[in-house]
Amino acid sequence: MKYLIRKEIAGFFSSSMGYVILFVWLLAVSLMLWFFAGEYNLLDGGFATLRPFFSLAPVLFLLLVPSVTMRMFAEEKRMGTLELLFSRPIKISTIVVSKFWSAWLLMVIALIPTLIYLISILSLSTAGIDSGEIIGGYFGLLCLLAAFVSIGLFSSSLTSNQLIAFLIAALLSFATFYGFELIASLTSNGSLHNTWAQLGVQAHYQSMSRGVIDTRDLIYFASVTIFFIYLTIQVNTRKR
Repeated sequence: MKYLIRKEIAGFFSSSMGYVILFVWLLAVSLMLWFFAGEYNLLDGGFATLRPFFSLAPVLFLLLVPSVTMRMFAEEKRMGTLELLFSRPIKISTIVVSKFWSAWLLMVIALIPTLIYLISILSLSTAGIDSGEIIGGYFGLLCLLAAFVSIGLFSSSLTSNQLIAFLIAALLSFATFYGFELIASLTSNGSLHNTWAQLGVQAHYQSMSRGVIDTRDLIYFASVTIFFIYLTIQVNTRKR
């Protein structure tokens, strides 16, 4: 599994596209947080908090994660290397899980430079910051990335066209993050509203980004991730 993970990460950085994707991500975040006026601007808020970043990141992840995962299976199908990989004495589950971990680690690498925003806020603050919110926010992002990566892998396993894989992943990620919240907004019944909202990713992520790490939220993200990994294994098992 370690070899497959290293292979995927090395393959991502072997082309200029990998660096371009990471550069665009960091540029977009930096511009929105420090230069463009609006709800995400850290300086306009007047408080020493990374809450705007934790609100902005999921929106950008809806495009960033599919752009990384779209090639995981689709490109290998197009190149014919997936058949070669399947012909080796390696379990389908091992291949899928390896691709999941490699894509998730790539997203973690993309998150690491954002720690400079934390350092900047600390240097600007005189009273300190809410460490619980910071820890919960970043932990929530790691869980959110796991869910989006599993959705992206499933989407990539459905087609040999990277663009189609990107679109499917973006739409599914959007539906899981915003879809249930939109349905919940259509009902005035309080309990029904909460039920629909709790089915979506957004409610659980927002809870964690406020610094509250609840077991129910962890179980939710684990369930979504495992579910789409399972679907990806089943798709590739049938094709094998």
